[in-house]
Amino acid sequence: MKPLSIPSIIDAASSNGVAVVRVQRKHHILVRWAHWTTIPLLLGLILSGISIYWSDPIFQHPTDATGNFDQAADIGIWLCAHVPGLHHYSSPPDWLYNHLSLGPGMLGVALRLHWFCAYLFMANGALYLLGLVLGGGWRALIPKRGDVIAGLHMARYYSLAPFALLLRMPLFHPKHTGKYNALQKGAYASVVVAGTLVVLSGWAIHKPMQLYWLAAAFGGYNAARVWHFCLMCFFILFVVPHVVLVLADGWDTMRSMITGWSSRTEQ
Repeated sequence: MKPLSIPSIIDAASSNGVAVVRVQRKHHILVRWAHWTTIPLLLGLILSGISIYWSDPIFQHPTDATGNFDQAADIGIWLCAHVPGLHHYSSPPDWLYNHLSLGPGMLGVALRLHWFCAYLFMANGALYLLGLVLGGGWRALIPKRGDVIAGLHMARYYSLAPFALLLRMPLFHPKHTGKYNALQKGAYASVVVAGTLVVLSGWAIHKPMQLYWLAAAFGGYNAARVWHFCLMCFFILFVVPHVVLVLADGWDTMRSMITGWSSRTEQ
């Protein structure tokens, strides 16, 4: 008699209505390492990148009656004048710089920090891709027929999850096969594409003469800067819903990115 494999035993138990715990390897160690180290690298890139952008003359205007010519300073002055609790801020022109970047007048430091984080970001991305290959995770990102409909079902589940939690109502997680659900698959695949584009646009900005063909592919130097800035905004907008959706999906999703293993109870 041929012995049953572990998956066969689990499937047999599930079909008989017995609660079982399905344990499976989910993330390669290089994928997990790259995932967590991306967070501080993105923070360094964003803070230094904003400092670099605000040092550009395009954000300046003719000197006004107060002697100020900086639009970012104008915003800080307006906030400190109109927002309750900020009236006594010590340096209103520096408010935006101090809260959304490294601080005013930090172009040299910002450039060095930005490229330090950028090289680490590129190396980290290479480790992530290597982990996808070694662990076979790349297969889970390949789109399949029906992913659009399944993604809409997952979006509905995530949007209703907070209300179900508050009202203590049951909400059943849509079933899916594979490592990721359709919404996760699309989101993670888009991050790989965005990461590639942000690196390429960064090099197009850094070496516009030597890599003129790369700058031309983005529509020129100024267009490459717009691409780079918009891609930075994409990463900012991705992080918050990513964290919220992971929490909504349950502890197992977080645990699998820490330990590499998934453990779900099934009926």
